[in-house]
Amino acid sequence: MKFRTPRLSPPQILVLGFAAIIMLGTLLLMLPISNTNGKSLEFINALFTSTSATCVTGLVVRDTGLDFTRFGQVVIMLLIQVGGLGFMTMATLFAMVFKRKISLKDRLLLQEAMNQNTMEGIVRLIRKVLTYSLLIELCAALVYSVRWAFDMPIGRAIYFGIFHAVSMFNNAGFDLFGEYRSLTQFVDDPVVNLVTMFLIVSGGIGFVVISDLTGFRTNRKKWKLSLHSKVVLSMTAALIVIGTLVIFVFEFTNTKTLAPLGWGGKIWGALFQSVTPRTAGANTLDIGALRQATQFFIIILMFIGASPGSTGGGIKTTTFTILVGAVLAMIRGRGELVLFRYRLAQERIHKAITVTMFALFLIITVTMILSATEDASFMSILFETTSAFGTVGLSMGLTAKLSVIGKVLISLTMFAGRLGLLTLAYALGPKKEKELYRHPEGKMIIG
Repeated sequence: MKFRTPRLSPPQILVLGFAAIIMLGTLLLMLPISNTNGKSLEFINALFTSTSATCVTGLVVRDTGLDFTRFGQVVIMLLIQVGGLGFMTMATLFAMVFKRKISLKDRLLLQEAMNQNTMEGIVRLIRKVLTYSLLIELCAALVYSVRWAFDMPIGRAIYFGIFHAVSMFNNAGFDLFGEYRSLTQFVDDPVVNLVTMFLIVSGGIGFVVISDLTGFRTNRKKWKLSLHSKVVLSMTAALIVIGTLVIFVFEFTNTKTLAPLGWGGKIWGALFQSVTPRTAGANTLDIGALRQATQFFIIILMFIGASPGSTGGGIKTTTFTILVGAVLAMIRGRGELVLFRYRLAQERIHKAITVTMFALFLIITVTMILSATEDASFMSILFETTSAFGTVGLSMGLTAKLSVIGKVLISLTMFAGRLGLLTLAYALGPKKEKELYRHPEGKMIIG
């Protein structure tokens, strides 16, 4: 009697692939060689760290710069790189290096991993993703190395440059400066601020947008920015500008954040804290010292997150744009949503609503459970949960104090946020069924 191996769908393969990488990272981080105390790291802490790195979040229960050896830090960096670009992208890299043919199944997986609507040109897009990512990381590493060579030995500066270039481009937020300080010592440093913000934004806008922008530079005559790129760039710019103004106003007189700084430091501090909720996780101001109004505003920015096909999480800028556009269209009495003179299908609006409702349900559920298991304020729990879902990594200081249940819940939230709620739903839910008939239309009173 023969047993047939069940065929896995692309979403199921992606879920299992990320889970396998996380478990491999967990085992490596548990090794005594990975920890400065020479002892094996507890399973739950190794699992949390591996999940945070693979899901490019940045929430940490152990100090990356002080508690992990060079070997452990390199493992974390590799997990960030694989998790940020996606394991299928990295697998495609090895396939191209060894000149292996990319099969139809591989293309379907890449289509799902990159959140594309078609397989057309998917391998060409992956080549661009790898080229642009490595080039951006290399340039940033060089600038970081030169800057930090003034503060530390050149070898250490180069190592710090490479690690932070990978971490920031992949929107992970891990740092090596120790004592959970992140980049607070560089709050008014223009070089560190500019390079880090460039990495965060370039990693967060998505590889399709980067491909569009580079197409403009290399072939101006045939260049035309797609609707997707227009929406991503305009919404990203709007969120950064609005975020900077709101944080600047709320924190201007806060003696624990912007008040002691000069005008340059105030502007850099507000701008950086507006950019980092794009799911980066690095910070130059003490997040726990921010006013509650600022913290809640950052929660909103983290919930929105980055853009589709990027290294970031959240509901995505395009989803938020569709929601806002649909509301405005309804208020104006329009039957269709039009963006940049393009009409959007109702299916896109339904998908945006579904993603948002799934995200709200997950955040509310996890927050309620953590409110019962953790001894912390509601704001810090909501902040932590949203940060995990958006794969941001910003924290008000709760992460290191989480119970075992809290660590498991936050790990699962990071996993769901990185893969995407719809991907998880398709992977775990029943197979799609064709609609053979339509029910009669009903009417309800709304509002």
